[in-house]
Amino acid sequence: MRDKRVTASRQGGFSLVEILVVLVIMGLLISVVAPTVLNRADEARVQKVYADFKAIETALKIYRLDNYTYPTTEQGLQALVEPSGLEPQPRNFKTGGYLAEVPVDPWGRPYLYLSPGEQGEVDIYTLGADGLSGGEGQNADIGNWKAED
Repeated sequence: MRDKRVTASRQGGFSLVEILVVLVIMGLLISVVAPTVLNRADEARVQKVYADFKAIETALKIYRLDNYTYPTTEQGLQALVEPSGLEPQPRNFKTGGYLAEVPVDPWGRPYLYLSPGEQGEVDIYTLGADGLSGGEGQNADIGNWKAED
């Protein structure tokens, strides 16, 4: 009877070797899956930038139809939310504005705006993850004049 109790208590858990094997397998899986998942998050941020560009450009076009000109660089994108006190004053500002709020880039900074633009009638752009001009990958500058990849 004593042998049965000893055998039952020994089979109740996992050995250290079994636990280590499971941890190694999990580590290998994570090292393969993590870069793919993280890369998708980076791609999603860039896609959000292009979606924001489209929304801002649409609001700018409607603003221009109502007021005959785009907001100036000094007025900025905030002129799409509330009428600017700077010249030229909007003549027919839409009640409620053209955007509920000015969107920020996926890295938490406001989009930059130039009117007249250097690349087109208006330039909307972000300096990427690092917030500095230039860079590659997530740090690259993205502007509304660039084609979506």
